[in-house]
Amino acid sequence: MLDFITNGIIWTLALYGLIEIIKTIYYICTCTNLESDGIYFIVAVKNQEEKIEGFMRSILFRILYGKEECVKNVIVADLGSTDKTKEIVEKLEQDYKVINLVDWKTCKELIDSMDKKQIKKT
Repeated sequence: MLDFITNGIIWTLALYGLIEIIKTIYYICTCTNLESDGIYFIVAVKNQEEKIEGFMRSILFRILYGKEECVKNVIVADLGSTDKTKEIVEKLEQDYKVINLVDWKTCKELIDSMDKKQIKKT
């Protein structure tokens, strides 16, 4: 019985997280200036100051100099980092136009506060 309850809680939390990710992607695609042709690479990060710059540069190398021409933008969603992850991505965002930093809390608040009329207008 305990396994059933535990599994139920885990599945509920997983579905909630999936819904939040879908809402965020929907907002980014409909309410920003992103083009509809191409692929957008979304990276969710939290407290990765030691690894984020190398990871982002490897992605950028593949996009800018490799065979990943269909990738139009790299969207980095910060999940509330308490280290220097956000500052590192902001510096990269200034250097490369394909990077967009999105604050997870702000994005979620915008999604929750929008109604269907605002979505259709943009």
